[in-house]
Amino acid sequence: MQKGLKIAGFYLIVTLFVAISLYLVVEKSIYLMYALPLLLGVLMLYLFSFDKVLFLIAFLTPLSINIEGLGINIGLSLSVPVEPMLVGALFFFIAKLLQDKKFDIGIARHPISQVIYLMFIWIVITTITSELPLVSAKYLLSRIWFVIPAYFVCAKLFKDPNNINKFVWLYIAGLIIVVIYTTINQALNGFSGNSAHWVMTPFYNDHTAYGAALAIYLVLSAAFIFIPNIKPSRRIIIIACFAILCLGMYLSACRAAWLSIVAVVGVLICVLLKIKFKYILTVIVALVALFFTFRHQIIDVMERNEQDSSNNLIEHIQSITNISTDASNLERLNRWSSALRLFEERPFFGWGPGTYQFVYAPFQLSANKTIITTNYGDGGNAHSEYIGALAEMGVIGSFIVILLVAVSIYKGLTTYKKAKNKESKILVLAATLAIISYFTHGVLNNFLDTDKLAIPVWSCLAIITVIDVYHSGKTNYYDSIS
Repeated sequence: MQKGLKIAGFYLIVTLFVAISLYLVVEKSIYLMYALPLLLGVLMLYLFSFDKVLFLIAFLTPLSINIEGLGINIGLSLSVPVEPMLVGALFFFIAKLLQDKKFDIGIARHPISQVIYLMFIWIVITTITSELPLVSAKYLLSRIWFVIPAYFVCAKLFKDPNNINKFVWLYIAGLIIVVIYTTINQALNGFSGNSAHWVMTPFYNDHTAYGAALAIYLVLSAAFIFIPNIKPSRRIIIIACFAILCLGMYLSACRAAWLSIVAVVGVLICVLLKIKFKYILTVIVALVALFFTFRHQIIDVMERNEQDSSNNLIEHIQSITNISTDASNLERLNRWSSALRLFEERPFFGWGPGTYQFVYAPFQLSANKTIITTNYGDGGNAHSEYIGALAEMGVIGSFIVILLVAVSIYKGLTTYKKAKNKESKILVLAATLAIISYFTHGVLNNFLDTDKLAIPVWSCLAIITVIDVYHSGKTNYYDSIS
């Protein structure tokens, strides 16, 4: 009897679905109903196999598209399907937390986690004092649904070390699809320098975000080449994927991404030569101090450079320091100077998280404007994780960003040093170098308010945290976690 009722219920649901679908398609020309089985399938994953939701997010992140690019205007910039999936993961995590009434103590008390708590506290405070509270509230919500799934939820997922490998390679798989798509588009446009800025759309809004993602996964894919006990056939596939990402990086023409790889190589050399972290930090502080001491002389030299962006690799690299005629470099300086004037106006609380692009226009000087300057808040943000935070959340906001970088690198390098198995050493070093790559790039751009870079960055921080807490002390990386 019970079996008969289940069968009857099944056929009733199928009949209703077909009837409603036919009505919507034939009478209303609405095709959204056909997405229902897919939505139901994803819902089943949330309920019965939540880890697969996170893997699906990793794969789809490079392939997600902003709804504004689809011509849909709902008053909210949203990347589909990943951001709705992240919101679902956030609610699932909260429900699970309320049910279990506990969270992993090792992850919760980790220094990186503590900096994240501090970050959220300050975002909440500066949202209250914001010039545009609604904009800042949206920023806060998006930061919550990025950080909690990509850091805290992934940290629990990564307690099984196999899941780290799956998560990283699913993102790489999605990214390689974008690289192939982008390369074909570039070929159709004769590999022109101008086309390199837009051929990755609609997946990435420009070549800088695309280059930043490539740099992160170039580092991670390179690391897997050296993981021990991998089958030769699999290692060949890894090398092939690394080569594809290298091609994508070269064709991206993203100078900031290239510079970030130079920084990664420099740190890697220091690590391999066993130079202590305090000496690396001392050198970095000294270089920053020297720059500010001799900034006028350095700027004079840079102003004499008139080499614009070019298809020629050497000339394109030379254009990095051109602040006399290169429109991209000049506009970045315009954004920075506007951000600093915003900071001078409100040095402690700033203007509010996410508000820069809506408030900076009156702070531009006519002498600093370029051919690509805009006054309408549609030309992007402050182009710096550090200076942008300074304008939006004051001196404490910028300090928290720097603190997050410092703590992450410190914990990554100390975990590398103490790790007892080779896999942990390689992966935690790779995640640390990936973070260095992004936050070096972050001097010139900021993308943590997008899923494309938020997922890689926060998941790399989760890798560092989990390896530090659970995997570094084991002689066998693949020992089961109780």
